[in-house]
Amino acid sequence: MSPRFLPRLRFRIKTWPRRALILTDTPRPNCPKCEGDGGIGYDYGDPETGEYAGTDWEPCTCWHENRRWALLPLPRRPWRTPPGYSNEPPF
Repeated sequence: MSPRFLPRLRFRIKTWPRRALILTDTPRPNCPKCEGDGGIGYDYGDPETGEYAGTDWEPCTCWHENRRWALLPLPRRPWRTPPGYSNEPPF
């Protein structure tokens, strides 16, 4: 396998539906098509008014957006107010 087809992996934390540490692919930083963004954005307008209506995003071929491997589920964080802090608003 040539080096240009090897995945560029990095660690990320997934938060939904449950926190987990995952290993994911990243876009090629020197890609001439997407310039390292991972995709190309296309602006489009409303056909009736011609005003800006949004942006479509097409993934680049330099990476696989859905290539992810879950490594380790992470424990939930307690969402309690730390002791010594007030619940009163500051105003």
